[in-house]
Amino acid sequence: MALAIRFERLVEEEHVEHCAEIARLGHVTRARVTQITNLFNLPPDIQEEILFLPRTDGGHAPIRERMVRPITAIINWRKQRRMWNDLKRETC
Repeated sequence: MALAIRFERLVEEEHVEHCAEIARLGHVTRARVTQITNLFNLPPDIQEEILFLPRTDGGHAPIRERMVRPITAIINWRKQRRMWNDLKRETC
């Protein structure tokens, strides 16, 4: 989520022209940048929860971005919240 915020700020402050430039500079695909920026499709309360997930030292975080991708594809925030709560129950 923090990376999505950073990307948005880079574009807003005109450090880069668009997300394709971020992808080129970061040596990742435009699809990957889109996956990250799609986190903005989530309601603000979920975005905040993601930002404040506990830090993990070593190993993988229990909730990873790829696990959240299907939620970002849903337009309805109520459905997103249900899916988010289900994901948290399954992983934590």
